[in-house]
Amino acid sequence: MDSTIQTLTPPRILLLDWHATLVDSLDAMYRAIDDLLPQFEELGLLGRLAPEELSKTPDDVKLVRFVRIFRRLHPKIRAERRVSRTDIFDALFGPDLEAIAIAHKAFNACYRDHFGEVKPFEAGMRERLQLLRQLGIRLGVPTNRSREFLEREMLSLEGGSWVELFDTTVCGDEVTHHKPAPDVLLKAIANLGAKPGPDVWYLGDSRTDTIAAKEAGITSIFYNGAMWDWDWLERIFPRTEQHPHKPDAVVDDLDSLLDLLHSLEPAVQPPERAALWSARPERLPPRRQPPPRIEPDWHPAVVDLTAPVFLLFDWHATLVDTLDAMYHAVDDMLPELDELKLSERLVDPADSKTPEDARLVEHVRDYHQLHPKIKADRKISRTDIFEVLFGNDEAAKQIAHAAFNRHYRNHFGAVYPFEPGVKDMLIGLRALDLQLGVLTNRDREFFEQELAAVEGTGWTELFDTTVCGDDTALRKPHADPILKALENLHLRPGPEIWYIGDSTTDTISAKRAGVTSVFFNGAQWDQQWLDKIFPGTERHPHKPDVVVNDFGEFWALTLACRAARPRKGWSI
Repeated sequence: MDSTIQTLTPPRILLLDWHATLVDSLDAMYRAIDDLLPQFEELGLLGRLAPEELSKTPDDVKLVRFVRIFRRLHPKIRAERRVSRTDIFDALFGPDLEAIAIAHKAFNACYRDHFGEVKPFEAGMRERLQLLRQLGIRLGVPTNRSREFLEREMLSLEGGSWVELFDTTVCGDEVTHHKPAPDVLLKAIANLGAKPGPDVWYLGDSRTDTIAAKEAGITSIFYNGAMWDWDWLERIFPRTEQHPHKPDAVVDDLDSLLDLLHSLEPAVQPPERAALWSARPERLPPRRQPPPRIEPDWHPAVVDLTAPVFLLFDWHATLVDTLDAMYHAVDDMLPELDELKLSERLVDPADSKTPEDARLVEHVRDYHQLHPKIKADRKISRTDIFEVLFGNDEAAKQIAHAAFNRHYRNHFGAVYPFEPGVKDMLIGLRALDLQLGVLTNRDREFFEQELAAVEGTGWTELFDTTVCGDDTALRKPHADPILKALENLHLRPGPEIWYIGDSTTDTISAKRAGVTSVFFNGAQWDQQWLDKIFPGTERHPHKPDVVVNDFGEFWALTLACRAARPRKGWSI
């Protein structure tokens, strides 16, 4: 990236990545990833996710954590559509080549349901590739794609006219290891009767392409098809001892590649070669960056919030991750709906808050199991599921919670901080002379064991009070559990009491209790979805007072509120 053009050796061989370099197959790729990630547990891949300390960037840390918790891609990755399957697997599994191979094989099984038609990544690519061949450069495609997919995609591309452009193609299922290992590149070079060296270039759009090129001992040209800005490129190629690889040059499109090649030509060219360059295809307009994801910004100015004296946290999917056990228990409980006489007590889908809620009710009524999308998204809590299914039928919800608890005993135990550093944040909040509590719909027999087990040493000493689902007659979304927590500490409801939770029921409970609702957006809902689940209508009026995406934002919000509006001594 900081190499000068003068250090580059003109290529006699140009190898080109396929997906997101030569062709656009993003729709099929992301759909296949969506199908794959929920299978990680049964594939044995969850325990092989790379430790966060091995991640190259903060974005990689978020990706690993998000996949571990939710079994899906971080919404920012889905919205931007810039990251390749290979880079995703590299971030998730690091140096574990066996895990990467398992993931690629499982991806292929999912990809069969989605692949088919592809299109050139840029307009006019075929004409530019023809010019490269006329300039005497041999072309090849080394790709992690399997042969069954590459051949069909290549034949479908512009009437199959691309097949004749390439002197060799090598696929991921024809070598021992996928990229970032150099195997596909070395095999392509060998197929052309050549040896690795600076006169062999590899054009690819991903970090793993650069690593593979450097490991193969050839020139790496980074194809910036996703239009990353320069700061991002510096972050993913940090040039550290742990991550030393960086590309030799960066191009935004094939016109930029041709410009780079032309700059390496001698000042005086033979007439035939000069004629080729003078006939190069007309330059296309620069491509534009994809639109950014609209991040949630739905909250009032900081000064509109009263500084807290008591912070009451939800447990599951806010402070800790216990999603695996929760979903397993729900899976076990729903087939018993008829036996529990709950099938006839499901709400009328016409009375559901959203179309998604109506589909959930209909699916549970028909199949006695969660809709696959619910399980894939892993965004909705047990409490929210029961609220959607049974509405205001408190007796039905009590039966459902009791049945859930019976099955949860078979699964609970593993509990992880929802984010790294949660304990340190809680310690920091206590150092600010704030009282802390936990409120959960989890029964006490489970909660106390999880509280004592988290991070090996437990967090019991961090909280001034805890309230569980079986401590009050009514669970969230009723106000009773919050009021119980306040009663335990001799506090009154008011804006200086903050309840932090990840679900709509948490927000409803907070507003009914008359305290500040902080919505913890750990699932990374976007603005459109937040507006849908908190419509602010007469029938569904409750909305959070503030939305935070992680505990870094929450910590900053707390400090800002204390500075803007000091404590007023609301305790009695």
